[in-house]
Amino acid sequence: MKIAVLPGDGIGPEIVAQAVKVLSLLQADGMPLETEQALIGGAGYEAAGDPLPEATFKLAQQADAVLLGAVGDWKYDSLPRDVRPERGLLRIRKGLNLFANLRPALLYPELASASTLKPEVVAGLDLMIVRELTGDIYFGQPRGISTLENGEREGVNTMRYNESEIRRIGRVAFDIAMKRNKKVCSVDKANVLETTELWRQVMIDLAKDYPEVELSHMYVDNAAMQLIRAPKQFDVMVTGNIFGDILSDEASMLTGSIGMLPSASLDENNKGMYEPSHGSAPDIAGKDIANPLATILSLAMMFRYTFADMATADRIENAVKRVIAQGYRTGDIWTEGTTRVSCSGMGDAVVAAL
Repeated sequence: MKIAVLPGDGIGPEIVAQAVKVLSLLQADGMPLETEQALIGGAGYEAAGDPLPEATFKLAQQADAVLLGAVGDWKYDSLPRDVRPERGLLRIRKGLNLFANLRPALLYPELASASTLKPEVVAGLDLMIVRELTGDIYFGQPRGISTLENGEREGVNTMRYNESEIRRIGRVAFDIAMKRNKKVCSVDKANVLETTELWRQVMIDLAKDYPEVELSHMYVDNAAMQLIRAPKQFDVMVTGNIFGDILSDEASMLTGSIGMLPSASLDENNKGMYEPSHGSAPDIAGKDIANPLATILSLAMMFRYTFADMATADRIENAVKRVIAQGYRTGDIWTEGTTRVSCSGMGDAVVAAL
């Protein structure tokens, strides 16, 4: 099993190093793993003038799975848009056809007090957000900033989905729901946007293939409100790229910290790129205080979805559960009476639990 390891920028190298500790233990246990590191984001730009160097993309193509840290840093904000770190991330997603982004939001019982919501609202939370990742307004054409005849500047982005793109992400959501509580909530803005009116029509049609699954629909503004009001009503949420980006970050705070939220981005053959849902956090980079658990839990998703190794996925997830139960906390989830540890200390604790 060949894994391309792309640490990226900011806290990326620190959190990825903790996940690599887990992979090293699995290798020592006899698992046939091979890892190779490469540059992406600002690190790629610094080395090769490109946020996605050709060598990095080739490695990602050849690998069975990709482990990514995070990209971006404020110091790159003044660069031309096409060479900013985030463009490398968008390009690798599109280039590998990683159209299905899975973001589970699971609240560990011990972290209920770390959430900003009342424990009775979030206790027992277990939902999956399925986000379409290679279409929508992030990639639609035409796009750009132009100058009108009167000299005023105008920005244009285009929201666009075709039926087959909607249908394939819908199938991912329905298939996941079949293994969970058989409920899918499709999030759109069909009362205003024709793109999402089509989205709703396709989802209704697709639901005929899954008679056991209960399909509901919700406008995105209401969905954002309901995630705060009563998040446990949801099982699987499926939505487009921009809505999914926003809602999944909102959902992460229900779990106590975005540092607890892993993600998987899959192609049609379940080859995937696995990364924490949080960003590069350049303000805390190099301080050894970041939370690596989302990255380690992303590894568990890698074994579950790409390698179909449920036992190893469960083993990693159970190690994280044990560490949380033992009271170890990085600063973002620390509460009175628990043990504050560093990023590397949390990685060591998970390895010990394994």
